[in-house]
Amino acid sequence: MRKILAIDVGGTFTKYAIMTGTRKFKIAAKDKFPTVKTNHEEFLASLADVFNANSDAEGIALSMPGLIDTDKGVCISSGALKFSNGHCITEELQAKCGVRVTVENDANCAVLAEVKSGSLVDVKDAFVLVFGTAVGGAFIHNRKLYRGAHFSAGEVSFQIKSIDGVADEDNFLGYKLGTLGFRKMCAEVLNMPVEEVTGEMIFDLIADNDGDILDALHKYAHGVAVMIFNLQVLFDPERFALGGGISERQSFIDAVKDKLDELYREAPLYLPRPQIVACKYHNDANLLGALYHYLKS
Repeated sequence: MRKILAIDVGGTFTKYAIMTGTRKFKIAAKDKFPTVKTNHEEFLASLADVFNANSDAEGIALSMPGLIDTDKGVCISSGALKFSNGHCITEELQAKCGVRVTVENDANCAVLAEVKSGSLVDVKDAFVLVFGTAVGGAFIHNRKLYRGAHFSAGEVSFQIKSIDGVADEDNFLGYKLGTLGFRKMCAEVLNMPVEEVTGEMIFDLIADNDGDILDALHKYAHGVAVMIFNLQVLFDPERFALGGGISERQSFIDAVKDKLDELYREAPLYLPRPQIVACKYHNDANLLGALYHYLKS
């Protein structure tokens, strides 16, 4: 039986899982820790520490944010981990751990998992949106991942919010529509520090029909629906799969569908609309996709 370590680096937490199997793999164990954001050396050491605690793994399947040259294993650019820009992550981590390492963009990992055995097994063209600190995106065309000329296809977070905006974090759409942006909206309503507002707290209030938090959810869902509407016009996929931990909340999925319905009802002409579903693997999609990329590379 093979044993592979999958690691998913996020803007807030780094998750990892021990994957075991032969033809089919399963998650044997998983955990997470706060993502190290001090410098590249300490970041890389944190990943090596995970491997050292699981050193019988045959290799490392890495998922991380940013523009990733999967052929060379280089992090071209990463908003959350700027110190890693230009580094060959695969070579450096392999030198520390002595095993084979592969790396893929996190949203690309999510779409690979969903196409392989998740919510996109039966479609040719689809888009995945993964909601975390920002929003990750990935597009499949004819069941193949579309990377773009510079490995930047699907980087939906960096759309500018308004036609008179500038290209900085305050104006990038993904920072408004990431789950941190939603927590900030709710924190303002609750008059609490954002650090004290958790997703569990928010959705408990939604379940209790708290009017102010429901309004915040609908405002947030409208922004997500606008993003989907615009991407549908550009790429015309059959289906959007929404991922990240928030995708496990049916109230979020329903709110996005309702707001998308409103947009299409108000459109002055016929425009084809996509199906909206939750990713089957939610928070585990990036880990599973990293594994699939490792096995196919």
